[in-house]
Amino acid sequence: MIRQLPGGIGAVLLFAAMLAFPREVFHGAEEGLLLWFQIVFPTLFPFMLIASLLLAGGGLKLISYLFGGICRKIFATSGNGSFAVLAGFLCGYPMGAKVTADLLREGKISYEEGEYLLSFCNNISPVFIMNFIVWKTLGRSDLLSLTLAVLLLVPAAASLIFRRFYLGGRGAFPDLADPKGSGDKRRLDFAAFDRCMMDSFESIVKVGGYIIFFSVLIALMETPGEKIPLLGFLLPSLEITNGVVMLHDRIADPALSYAAIAGLSAFGGLCAAAQTSCMIQGTGLKMTPYLIQKLTAAAAASCIAYFCIRFF
Repeated sequence: MIRQLPGGIGAVLLFAAMLAFPREVFHGAEEGLLLWFQIVFPTLFPFMLIASLLLAGGGLKLISYLFGGICRKIFATSGNGSFAVLAGFLCGYPMGAKVTADLLREGKISYEEGEYLLSFCNNISPVFIMNFIVWKTLGRSDLLSLTLAVLLLVPAAASLIFRRFYLGGRGAFPDLADPKGSGDKRRLDFAAFDRCMMDSFESIVKVGGYIIFFSVLIALMETPGEKIPLLGFLLPSLEITNGVVMLHDRIADPALSYAAIAGLSAFGGLCAAAQTSCMIQGTGLKMTPYLIQKLTAAAAASCIAYFCIRFF
């Protein structure tokens, strides 16, 4: 009962705030819904669907054959783990976490490799970096190469550190045999396609729910945040899309603004963390190490971005 009290109080306070400020709630929910429907859904849903189809239809073997070798050399992953690396670096939050969790549930990777993959391959997508951060928000095409390098190479470099905690002295994670021996018997038919589509719909709706919820929080806290410095400082960390715009508009120094945006993008914001937690439910993977590792990468990305733009 005592453990439930803080959460209960928080829910009651949030409910009271929503009743007191219905206009802000409507505006935040509308903004979150439009963000999900216009940007996140068309960007993320096709990748969720194709990832499920690859797992259901045996396409993982082809991915492992094509990219397993290079990922093993660079990231010390197994052949199956290379799929999570590709999804995590190319598709954006929370695809790295979803693919890692799906591989773990299917018995395609070990628990230790799942922990390792989650530590570095759940990242912001290059498309979001180019379109939203560099071109739309910053309006500086000259920062494209630097921003891509910082936000993609920092987690890749962090894997060199994180792998020491999970490899246990091995050179790379081993490939696991199919526990049921059914890998060659899988067939991609309409029934499998239907299951993959419904799984992808469920996942993308959950992502949308978190985006709407955090957009409402931002709308409720934006006015108090202007009067309370600490709250205003923490507000951008709730959701990455709104947070990037806030940091750009509120920090006058271009170098500090750019460094803060790089740090937030590397971390992903609390909304991305909530989405990640949703995707890994039932796998045994823990959020605490993930958050520590993402904050470490965010600090590194922020420092490198500040140093590069200030001195070069």
